[in-house]
Amino acid sequence: MIVLIGYAVSMGCIFGVYVFHGGNISVILKALPFELITIFGGALGAFAVNNQPKVLKATIALLPQALKGSKYTKTRYMELLSLLYDILQKARKEGLMAIEGDVESPHESELFKKYPTVGSDHHVVEFMTDYLRMMVSGNLNAHEIESLMDSEIDTHHAEAHAPIAAIARLAGALPAFGIVAAVLGVVNTMGSVGQPPAVLGGMIASALVGTFLGILLAYGVVEPLGGLLEQKSEDSAKELQCMKTTLLASMQGYNPATAIEFGRKVLFSPDRPTFAELESHVRGKK
Repeated sequence: MIVLIGYAVSMGCIFGVYVFHGGNISVILKALPFELITIFGGALGAFAVNNQPKVLKATIALLPQALKGSKYTKTRYMELLSLLYDILQKARKEGLMAIEGDVESPHESELFKKYPTVGSDHHVVEFMTDYLRMMVSGNLNAHEIESLMDSEIDTHHAEAHAPIAAIARLAGALPAFGIVAAVLGVVNTMGSVGQPPAVLGGMIASALVGTFLGILLAYGVVEPLGGLLEQKSEDSAKELQCMKTTLLASMQGYNPATAIEFGRKVLFSPDRPTFAELESHVRGKK
């Protein structure tokens, strides 16, 4: 909703001021379909050439997320840390082998079912169970697991950033395609030099609409969209870092309550539950 409001304010101010100062909106509306086809057609064709199929698919899948609110809220993080607390507490009391069933079959585990928001998230479950399984096996030490976690988080970041970088490149190309549309309009105008001045003026105005649209679409639509999606990508990486920090703290011998405090501290401050809020939530879920 905020995205749509932002676009509405942006376009309303730009076109509203133009009309308020006596601009003829019919000139823009008349040229709009042809200029949009030229600019978007050329840009999308180049976009397809510039990116691998997997990046194109990831970009298409990512775009709807711009219209949704962030799922990485304080409530979600309290569930995540409470789940980690319960698993680590069970391992501490009953031994690491006691959580083997939860790790191997998380969708049948009562611990994961207790927290449906994060317990049903594929990325959370896979990351958590993979490293809990390594902890149960006891074949790797904390430093080796930390290195492996860092590699996986880097890979996740690269995959998440690929469609965002593609959108940024598209934004950078749109002004150039606007110039292409404008040049074609000027060529068309120069081929009609025998027309009356009023007709030539209209043709030149239509040509300039191409430059205007290329710049507007780049900096008023596509680039802000890419920036928003990049921020959402950072939120998803922060969740993995929270799990990493908590599990490593446990491996280094800290008790579950202290381990989740380590994880809590790495969260962004607007989404980070306070110590009292987390403690109350953990106790309430027992």
